[in-house]
Amino acid sequence: MLSRLFRMHGLFVASHPWEVIVGTVTLTICMMSMNMFTGNNKICGWNYECPKFEEDEVRENIARGMAILGPTFTLDALVECLVIGVGTMSGVRQLEIMCCFGCMSVLANYFVFMTFFPACVSLVLELSRESREGRPIWQLSHFARVLEEEENKPNPVTQRVKMIMKGAKFLSDAEIIQLVDAKHIPPYKLETLMETHERGVSIRRQLLSKKLPEPSSLQYLPYRDYNYSLVMGACCENVIGYMPIPVGVAGPLCLDGKEFQVPMATTEGCLVASTNRGCRAIGLGGGATSRILADGMTRGPVVRLPRACDSAEVKAWLETPEGFTVIKEAFDSTSRFARLQKLHMSMAGRNLYIRFQSKSGDAMGMNMISKGTEKALSKLHEYFPEMQILAVSGNYCTDKKPAAINWIEGRGKSVVCEAVIPAKVVREVLKTTTEALIEVNISKNLVGSAMAGSIGGYNAHAANIVTAIYIACGQDAAQNVGSSNCITLMEASGPTNEDLYISCTMPSIEIGTVGGGTNLLPQQACLQMLGVQGACKDNPGENARQLARIVCGTVMAGELSLMAALAAGHLVRSHMIHNRSKINLQDLQGTCTKKAA
Repeated sequence: MLSRLFRMHGLFVASHPWEVIVGTVTLTICMMSMNMFTGNNKICGWNYECPKFEEDEVRENIARGMAILGPTFTLDALVECLVIGVGTMSGVRQLEIMCCFGCMSVLANYFVFMTFFPACVSLVLELSRESREGRPIWQLSHFARVLEEEENKPNPVTQRVKMIMKGAKFLSDAEIIQLVDAKHIPPYKLETLMETHERGVSIRRQLLSKKLPEPSSLQYLPYRDYNYSLVMGACCENVIGYMPIPVGVAGPLCLDGKEFQVPMATTEGCLVASTNRGCRAIGLGGGATSRILADGMTRGPVVRLPRACDSAEVKAWLETPEGFTVIKEAFDSTSRFARLQKLHMSMAGRNLYIRFQSKSGDAMGMNMISKGTEKALSKLHEYFPEMQILAVSGNYCTDKKPAAINWIEGRGKSVVCEAVIPAKVVREVLKTTTEALIEVNISKNLVGSAMAGSIGGYNAHAANIVTAIYIACGQDAAQNVGSSNCITLMEASGPTNEDLYISCTMPSIEIGTVGGGTNLLPQQACLQMLGVQGACKDNPGENARQLARIVCGTVMAGELSLMAALAAGHLVRSHMIHNRSKINLQDLQGTCTKKAA
């Protein structure tokens, strides 16, 4: 059978010598001249379709290329054969012979491409790799072996090529550091270029360590085993690790007929213990009750008009029902939760300050309100084209700064919490008397704060509790400035005026249960402890309001215990015992956290 086929092949070649010679020479010249006339190193675009270039993946990449190109080449071959084959039926012998050879050439080319070409590509890549590494090409047994030292050794000459062909994720740490130092990779993009975010953080730490006075400074700042995907683009940039902070629990806090175990992240000794004592006293007294007085986040942009009279005209228009309705429609269109409640305005010359107040669901709401404010200002500009928008925040909000407007008008959640502590509990748990507590509260929290010119600081240490809960529950810790506004009042109560009535009023608790740090898993765990994690589906905003009530109730517990310690003269003594470390830090070798390296 085979001899018969080869006999027919020999007869055919001998019968058409010129056609075979010309065809063979032409094909050879074409193949040899391909590299001579190419304009760049990319012979054609499709040879870069495969996304991976690891040596171990050569076969997979060739197979992927055949899957991409095979159907196209098959269709091309069929169409060419059909078109050229028409000439074989022309009746002109010379044309029939040429068309026959043309069809055979197409089929031969197709056969070579589908079989010979991929096999040769695979072999050439393997052999060329061996020759580049300086080993004889016949040592095929070494194809799968790559030395780890060679992989990690930086090569300044080829690293750019490797980055283009493989991507930064396949470079060694040393090569990445060289590229960053050479300004080829921005340091802030390390996480997105690496195969894992953790490796990007690790490389950034290596870069930073070289610039520090003590290169080993970061060894006790942990960074491993953390879900950085939740951090990137949301919580932090240029990450070099995370800060472990002790988290204690105070409770149960009996509030509105429910019990809560309150997480508090702090490094201040006695704080959790003192708050826990306050929770116990409140629980023994029958628990505390709370109410939400107002719920509305604010943003206060500043706009400018040519004259003060023009600003007054805008202010007057916004105060009309028509003006408010126009602005409200624009504002509310930006979110399914944001609902403009009111506008509060003030003027300074030709500058007009407009304080937008809106509900924000279970989010703290700054981004949501800012988006609505921008849209509302754009609509306002349509009615007053001469108006210039100076800033979307004109400090009339006011955010993260002490401000009387937050104390008076409120911001976020305005909450009041109250409880009655029986005289027996005051004596046995708090170790003091109702009369002494009332006297210290008046002299310290009311008169003392007034003498200091305080704004919203009519309390003992509300900021301690607010900040500890904020850090544990993923809130913006800087917002403790306004959120800690609190007035603590104490009165005698009961038939004999020996019981203690205590209340805390906090008009500006800026808080949320979705967005920001609440997306991080440890912070979500603390929110889950309180039963307020995420958005409330049945009643949007209820989780955030509940968390605000818990904050106010815990603040009241902390106020109660600290004021009792002051009245009894126990404050300094307790801090000397519980808030002074006896550990010799010179001998400490990282007992709190494992060595980061």
